[in-house]
Amino acid sequence: MRDNETAEQAKGMTRAELLALPAAVDLDTGNRALGLGRSKGYELAKRGQYPCKVLRLGKAYRVVTSDLLNLLGLAA
Repeated sequence: MRDNETAEQAKGMTRAELLALPAAVDLDTGNRALGLGRSKGYELAKRGQYPCKVLRLGKAYRVVTSDLLNLLGLAA
């Protein structure tokens, strides 16, 4: 693998990885799919400005996978 391919995979997710996600994922996974850093993703979620639907379950945030896939243009 070339160095830039390795770096790209570390930043985001492949199409196959995205399509294999469950109905909702943790915020860190959503951040990875969108190429957002951890701090920025949590900041956006807390402000209600995350780019797709986020559920607050107790202290945890869950990203709705169908909204995430729509945003990325991968909706089935």
